[in-house]
Amino acid sequence: MARKFFVGGNWKCNGTSEEVKKIVGTLNDGKIESPEAVEVVVSPPFVFLPLVKSVLRPDFHVAAQNCWVKKGGAFTGEVSAEMLVNLGIPWVILGHSERRLLLSESNEFVGDKVAYALSKGLKVIACVGETLEQRESGSTFEVVAAQTKAIAERISDWTNVVLAYEPVWAIGTGKVATPAQAQEVHSELRKWLQINVSVEVAESTRIIYGGSVTGSNCKELAAQPDVDGFLVGGASLKPEFVDIINAATVKASA
Repeated sequence: MARKFFVGGNWKCNGTSEEVKKIVGTLNDGKIESPEAVEVVVSPPFVFLPLVKSVLRPDFHVAAQNCWVKKGGAFTGEVSAEMLVNLGIPWVILGHSERRLLLSESNEFVGDKVAYALSKGLKVIACVGETLEQRESGSTFEVVAAQTKAIAERISDWTNVVLAYEPVWAIGTGKVATPAQAQEVHSELRKWLQINVSVEVAESTRIIYGGSVTGSNCKELAAQPDVDGFLVGGASLKPEFVDIINAATVKASA
């Protein structure tokens, strides 16, 4: 089953109105070599979602960087799934390592968030990944399996889920999992889905890689059979993001 290449750009807590307009302008002018072969989603900070949605090229979509675990109400500072749907935002990133580590979001909390967002019609980029300490102790697969299990236990339909493997030790550090390391974890995640969910879900679910992806390393990573795209951080704010999107041609010509 062919899986459409997926490239997400996580802008994190960056940008002013003028900077955001420049980034969008670069994307709008960018030449996408195989537009039919790639799905592109960019994720600006909440305050810029309406702006980006209004000026971004129509073949690219917009994601929120987070949403609340239930319906809105007395939850100061949070944004609900219903609000995102109301704004016409189709995607949301959930379980990013920065939220897991800095804000202590547990596997179960992330699983609940994914289930609620899906129930309201959002599509979800669900993040899993291990820290350097966990990798060095040999518990990578155990960690990502537990994170994935907490999601799988709460949802029955994976159609609108993209799974993002992001080794925490490779985010914003300049360190990158080697293509072989990325493929190994992606392959194990796919096997886990096959055994614990279904063969169909394992074959159809896109598993993307996040961790210091750049224009110079994206094609080699994209060539791995179980790497279905990228969740890009810092490089998504730069012109090279277009080069990363065009790594989809590696899959298209395979």
